[in-house]
Amino acid sequence: METKQRRLEALVAAARPGDSSHTVWLEPMVSAESGFRSKAKMVVGGTVDDPTVGILDADDRGVDLRLCPLYGTDLARAFPILAEFITVARLEPYDIPARKGELKHIIVTVSPGGELMARFVTRSTESLARLRKHLPWLLDRLPRLVVVTLNVLPEHKAALEGQQEIVLTELDTLRMDMGRVTLHARPQSFLQTNTDIARRLYALVAGWVDEGAATTVWDLYCGVGGFALHCVREGRTIVGVESAEQAVIAARRSAREMADAGQPGALEAAFEAADATAWVRGRPAPDVVIVNPPRRGIGPELAEWIESSGVRRVVYSSCNAVTLAKDLGAMPSLAPVRGRLLDMFPHTEHYEAVVLLERV
Repeated sequence: METKQRRLEALVAAARPGDSSHTVWLEPMVSAESGFRSKAKMVVGGTVDDPTVGILDADDRGVDLRLCPLYGTDLARAFPILAEFITVARLEPYDIPARKGELKHIIVTVSPGGELMARFVTRSTESLARLRKHLPWLLDRLPRLVVVTLNVLPEHKAALEGQQEIVLTELDTLRMDMGRVTLHARPQSFLQTNTDIARRLYALVAGWVDEGAATTVWDLYCGVGGFALHCVREGRTIVGVESAEQAVIAARRSAREMADAGQPGALEAAFEAADATAWVRGRPAPDVVIVNPPRRGIGPELAEWIESSGVRRVVYSSCNAVTLAKDLGAMPSLAPVRGRLLDMFPHTEHYEAVVLLERV
């Protein structure tokens, strides 16, 4: 933990040598050592009658990870049944060296309440009829499995999923109770894989936004609306911007449910499917901008807009401290006043961070 903190502080200090000495680093958010992952991206190997669910070794042979301690009880109980289902439905594991077979991955997500979403990633729709035929068997043995899909990845390449998604159940979203807000996880939507840290992060950022008495807030790269929806307050206008249309649909659904439940301000939350950098051009700045970009960071164009926009406060949530530091260097008028390391991935060198910036 100490090593991660030193790396983070050193990157920020190198990017902002004049300001970083005034940055208050809060105590890191520390994850549980085991059972913390809410999403399992399992490679399928072996044979139809003896499948493995986990990873591949250097020779592309399956290594079973059903007993991996990173996954909690709900996921651990599901893995053997999903492996048995491969045999029941005759889903031939994809053989990478031979380039034959069908089933490449099984992606499983668990909600805080223990409900499950399982996605079968295959090379084609050849197995679709068998999936549908034997789905009652699977649902009977996994009664908390509420969303099942077939994802088609025809190309022979190192990718997790394809574009085509066929929903096989009545429900097409997994409800994620994040405390104050229930988010809807659609099959191809991004969600943090450490739900406990994500819950605490959303609450932290909402508190930072509330400190400034903001009446207008933008959440750029908003995903399914986690930050935006936690910042909903009476009299506050919220706009979330996300390029993935399915994520925007999910965010709108959550906002509508909040409004139906009588949450003040929920009707003032709007979500737009657009590129964040293009969307901000020509618009007057809000009181607060929240950014939660992918690993590449927000990039020079958006950083330049934020720098020149006059926005007083920015919250930057980052999964890559290297690009975070680079982007901070491109916004010299906004000083990092507060920061926190998020240790979402114990046992690894990876970490995330969130920084509050204020205009100087």
